[in-house]
Amino acid sequence: MEFELTDDQLELQRAVRDVLDAEAPPELARAVADGQSDAAGFWQTLVDLEWPAMALPESAGGLGYGWVELAIVLEELGRHAAPGPFMSTVTQFAPLIAEAAGPGQAAELLAPVAAGRTTGTIAVDEGAGTWDPAEVSATGRRSGDDLVLEGTKHYVLDGATADETAVAVRIEGELRVVLVPGSSVQAVAGIPVDPGVRHATITLDGVRVPAVRLLGEGDASDALRRALEESVTAVAAVTLGACQRIFDIINAYAKERIQFGVPIGSFQAVKHKLANMYRDIERARVLVYYSALTLAEDHPDRTPAASMAKAAAGEAQRRCVQDGLQLAGGIGYTWEHDLHLFLRRAKVGELHFGSASHHRRKVARLALQSSAA
Repeated sequence: MEFELTDDQLELQRAVRDVLDAEAPPELARAVADGQSDAAGFWQTLVDLEWPAMALPESAGGLGYGWVELAIVLEELGRHAAPGPFMSTVTQFAPLIAEAAGPGQAAELLAPVAAGRTTGTIAVDEGAGTWDPAEVSATGRRSGDDLVLEGTKHYVLDGATADETAVAVRIEGELRVVLVPGSSVQAVAGIPVDPGVRHATITLDGVRVPAVRLLGEGDASDALRRALEESVTAVAAVTLGACQRIFDIINAYAKERIQFGVPIGSFQAVKHKLANMYRDIERARVLVYYSALTLAEDHPDRTPAASMAKAAAGEAQRRCVQDGLQLAGGIGYTWEHDLHLFLRRAKVGELHFGSASHHRRKVARLALQSSAA
């Protein structure tokens, strides 16, 4: 596997950063938080640039880029605390459709996603915070030509605003994925840590959908697991971007803030904190892009790689949030200072799709199973 970005990928990174510098400044995140913007204009900009189509297959109207290119975009989105449905639609909904639906069905459902006409999300977790397919207990039963769904799903990203929700339920003992219109579910939006990342709890009790909205055939446990590996890697990439922005802000501040007649960056204790932040960010970056490579090549290591990336990103955010806020002082969490926007984006990334400790345990279990085999 090649770990260095190619010239084309570096140019993509520069282009994405230029777009987001212009279209997603901190003022946009503040406007969304204040209710002065719903980021619809920003989302339309991404649609016009064909970003939702980037990693989708050409058969579905996508551009056919790989996961490394998508990871580059995701890291920059985290670095700008960009709002909008890109995460839920492109890195959660689309992978699950691609994995769980049949080839023809997937192309038909992904075409409007690629064109930016449809936003989507997934509903898997039921309160445990692990997104483990084995823990799904919501049910579906057949009623004539319809399916009747029962259950409650938690932590659904953009669950109150997505056009479509891919819901994991058990039907006749098998784990299946059902596509439910957003207008059919009862969604209660939660109070967001990060105003640009909004979760909801959705209730499915008695929801009826046509049986043709059942994706694929047979048990979808493996399809859901594979899709979640992509979602986990995406959250890790966004968290990495937020951590990098925290470091950039604090590193610049340490060079400018004068105490006792010298910049605080000259103090050994401050240098140590910055060095530790940099180390954790670089470790997370290596593992995030390794995970992206395993996804791009469908490598057998994709399962542990996704968890290692998520764990490393979680550890990086813990250090960056704690030390970054401490070095900035109280001003770092005031509304007027940009730092808190990226502190929030990094912190919410730790909890989505399982914490760092959860994924460390998962990697340990996989290692034990491998050694036993």
